[in-house]
Amino acid sequence: MTMPGDWTRAGLGLGMLALEAQMVMAMRTAGMMGAWSVLPTENRRMMDEKAPAFAEAAQAAGAAAMAGKRPDQVLDAWTRPLRRTARANARRLGRRGPRIG
Repeated sequence: MTMPGDWTRAGLGLGMLALEAQMVMAMRTAGMMGAWSVLPTENRRMMDEKAPAFAEAAQAAGAAAMAGKRPDQVLDAWTRPLRRTARANARRLGRRGPRIG
């Protein structure tokens, strides 16, 4: 049985994914404009990480669904690998900071 708190937790995880992804997009966009310190390989990295992250998320969600997990648990399984990637990118890019001067 799904409890309201289960959906709240799943929704918060999804909301955090949206927030972390938006932070990464903002820093990468600022990097493309020369306002954020990024490595020259950042644009390529941005493209290379998408397919593996979404494949891992789809596999985790599929496995959870096949195991008979509740819908909120399937959503958590899908969100977890994407959040791990987005959070790591946000931390890495955040440490580089804005380009000054």
